[in-house]
Amino acid sequence: MLRPTQKYYLDTIPFASRGRVLALGMFDGIHIGHLDIIRMAVRLAKTSGIPSCVQTFTGLNKNNAGLLYTVDERISIMEQLGVDEVLVLNYPEVCDIRPEDYCRDIMKMRLGARALIMGFDYTFGSGGSGDVKMLESFAKEEKIGIRVISERRLDESPRKVSTTWMREALSEGNVALAREMCAGRPYFYSGYVAHGKRLGISLGFPTANILIPEEKFTVRRGVYAVRVTLGSRILSGVANVGRRPTVEHAETDVVETYIFDFDEDIYGAPMKVELLEFLRPEAAFRDVTELARAVEENKKQALEYFSKNSFI
Repeated sequence: MLRPTQKYYLDTIPFASRGRVLALGMFDGIHIGHLDIIRMAVRLAKTSGIPSCVQTFTGLNKNNAGLLYTVDERISIMEQLGVDEVLVLNYPEVCDIRPEDYCRDIMKMRLGARALIMGFDYTFGSGGSGDVKMLESFAKEEKIGIRVISERRLDESPRKVSTTWMREALSEGNVALAREMCAGRPYFYSGYVAHGKRLGISLGFPTANILIPEEKFTVRRGVYAVRVTLGSRILSGVANVGRRPTVEHAETDVVETYIFDFDEDIYGAPMKVELLEFLRPEAAFRDVTELARAVEENKKQALEYFSKNSFI
C-alpha cells in the first residue's frame, strides 16, 4: 500500500549533493518520542533547504514480539508528517557493520548527512555497540550538526513512552493508552479486503476482512469499535480481531469488520481499520445464533461510543 508519490528507497539511495537531515532509529511504534525526532528533522530540513530523510529497517523483529507497524504503514505515517525521503535498510545485511564503518559508509558517504537527529538511547552497528556519545564525536569531527532528543513521558507517569509499553497496552486491549502514546493517532491495521467464508452475509452483518501479516503484532483478541478508511471515505463500524473460534478456529489472525450503513462489494480494495475502543474479548459461542446476538449487542455498544466521541 505504498503511496506512489512517496520517496522511499530500499537499501540504496541516490547521493544528495546538498546533503540531508537524517533521523535515526527503527521507528516501529512512531510514538511521541519518535514523533519528536521526525518532526525535528523535518523542521530543520525545511529551514536548511535540504531533504529530510528517515532511516528505518525491514527484517528486524526483536524477540519475535511482532512489528507494531509494517514498513508500508510506517512510510505512510511518515509521509503525513512531511518527511521527504525514507531509507529502508535490510537489518540482517547491516547488523554486523562496525559502528565506525556505519558512520562513514552509510551516514556520511551514502546519505551525505549534514545533521543527525536521534533519541537519547539510540544504538547502532554490530551488537548495538555504537551509541549517542560516538555519534557526537563523529559529528564534531565531520562538522555535522547533531540533536539528541530526550525521553517522553505521559502526564504524571513515571514510565518513559516506548514501543514495549505500547505492546503491553495493546495486548491488554487498552487502545486508548496506545493512542495517547501516539499523540492521538489510533492503532490500526491496513491491507486489502480479502474473501472470507461469507457467513456474516447470511447472518445479516456482512464483513470486510483484512489478514494480519505474520510479522505484525496482534492486539488483544476481541471486538472493537473502529474507524474505517476506504479511499477518501471515513466510516464507522465494529471489528473482531482474532481467529473466529465460533466458525473456523483460523490459524492466522484476521480483522473482520462490519461497517455501519454500508453495502458495497469492496473485495481487493485497500482499507485501514483504526481501533478506538475495546468492547469485549474474543469468545467461542455455542452456535451462530448466539454469535449474531453478541454482534447486535456490540453494534449497540459501538454506536453508543460514537455518539459520545467525535472520531468520525
